[in-house]
Amino acid sequence: MSRTDFNTLLEAGAHFGHLKRKWNPKMAPYIFMEKNGIHIIDLHKTVLKIDEAAAALKQIAKSGRRVLFVATKKQAKEIVAEKVAAVGMPYVTERWAGGMLTNFPTIRKAVKKMTTIDKMTADGTFDNFSKREKLQIARQRAKLEKNLGSIADLTRLPAALFVVDVQKEANAVKEAKRLSIPVFAMVDTCCDPTDIDYVIPANDDAAKSIAVVVEAVCAAIAEGSEERKLEKEKEAQEAEAEAPVKKEGKPRIKKAVKAGFDAEEETLKEVVAAVEAPAAEVAE
Repeated sequence: MSRTDFNTLLEAGAHFGHLKRKWNPKMAPYIFMEKNGIHIIDLHKTVLKIDEAAAALKQIAKSGRRVLFVATKKQAKEIVAEKVAAVGMPYVTERWAGGMLTNFPTIRKAVKKMTTIDKMTADGTFDNFSKREKLQIARQRAKLEKNLGSIADLTRLPAALFVVDVQKEANAVKEAKRLSIPVFAMVDTCCDPTDIDYVIPANDDAAKSIAVVVEAVCAAIAEGSEERKLEKEKEAQEAEAEAPVKKEGKPRIKKAVKAGFDAEEETLKEVVAAVEAPAAEVAE
């Protein structure tokens, strides 16, 4: 079953591309026609591409890896933050910090600094600072929270990148390609799809269009995470079921060995008795 349908995308305005004079020829395979100087995206291909991307993202989530969503444009910020946070994935909706992927250890240090400030506040160390120092630390904490708060639990490089607006997030795409991280993206008619591994041709300027696509991929990620959870529970139940059998097996083995020794002892006694009987008769 498809993640979304033609009519849903049509109602969301996902078919509207950019002006003909601004188009990128590499997007020609995804363009249906031109009307009033505006390119119209082929939504049948959009549906297929959404399903393809959703299937890949589902497998990533099922394997326990993370997908980093990047959408810093105004129309996409709130939509991505809401829907992506619901499935427990990291996201960037403010400014893309240069080196967020290629210089990941430095980004992790900044996140740890935020954690350190929180610990200082919790254990009372923060109260020992002067009023001015407190204000400076509080501002630093707020800045870190704004830019890096949504990736605080991203302890290692993501398995994939999902981008809204390839042109605006060009730096993020470049860093991902440099590290061979697969890129999923909503690509409009004015963009170059060359560096995108999973192209979703759609209007990346309309909030409704962005919401439909992001909701579809997030639903796939949620399914993958749920399947992973069920598999873990099943494995735990099987381990618990096998544990008592192993525990009961050891006493049984010990009893069998002991019984074997007892049988051998009885046999030895019978042999000794049989040998001693003739000797006793000769002595008489």
